Amino acid sequence: MIHEYLIQLLTIISIYAIAVTSLNLTMGFTGLINLGHMVFFGIGAYASALLTLNGVPWYFAMLIAGILASVLGIAIAAITARLKGDYLAMVTLGLVFIAIAVSRNWISLTRGALGLPGVPDIIRNNFYYMVLCMSIAGICIFIFYKLINSQTGRVFQAIRDDETAAAVLGKNTYFYKIISMAVSTFFAAIAGSLLVHHINFIDPTIFDLEFLVVIVTILVAGGLASIKGSVISVFALLALSEAMRFVLVSPALIGPVREMMFEVILILILLFKPKGIFGKVDV
Repeated sequence: MIHEYLIQLLTIISIYAIAVTSLNLTMGFTGLINLGHMVFFGIGAYASALLTLNGVPWYFAMLIAGILASVLGIAIAAITARLKGDYLAMVTLGLVFIAIAVSRNWISLTRGALGLPGVPDIIRNNFYYMVLCMSIAGICIFIFYKLINSQTGRVFQAIRDDETAAAVLGKNTYFYKIISMAVSTFFAAIAGSLLVHHINFIDPTIFDLEFLVVIVTILVAGGLASIKGSVISVFALLALSEAMRFVLVSPALIGPVREMMFEVILILILLFKPKGIFGKVDV
């Protein structure tokens, strides 16, 4: 029983590691405030679920889901990248409410609040699915590590630190912002796809802001612009969250207490350690 529980926990940790590190690419390394990250996560989940339910092999479904999310990410970045201030944050936050409305009301496609049950397994054996998720997470983290240490990654960080200076040096900051958003949203969708094939169900709650709070808290706690911080923070905070199962007497309290825990951690980090544990820039 404990063995199976640990397998489930490590599977979720692997999926969240992809989601958090992909958000770190835009927010931490490029300075783009993407508050709609869970929209791309949810698009990946819905696209993969719908495609596999209609007979498309999971590997094609996952790839198509990533491409769809990436195309939307490119469109949003193309519209907002030249704007000043926090317009990207407002647009992406608005996407959350649009996604919720569409998923709840496009009954013929999503079945609304009833959701999509019976999403096919990729691998029926939980242990081997955990291995698959951990392998994909490892590949994603390796890609991010190589990307941020490349010439492109250095331009991302230059844009974050001083976009005007980067432009003066001849860098096409508009193009690099779009690239950052495209890569980030692609991997967010991959994470969503892995989740939906793990739980075999998807409904509009995938877009709820509670998920965003969890992802942002993990990111901020680990530190912006730190891949290592994101990975360690995922392990630490999700393990702490799961510990609530053994502390609380009433199962009904687990959900609310977890939400409060993440919100309190986020507030404390912002107040006392704005760079997070391993972060290189302030939130």
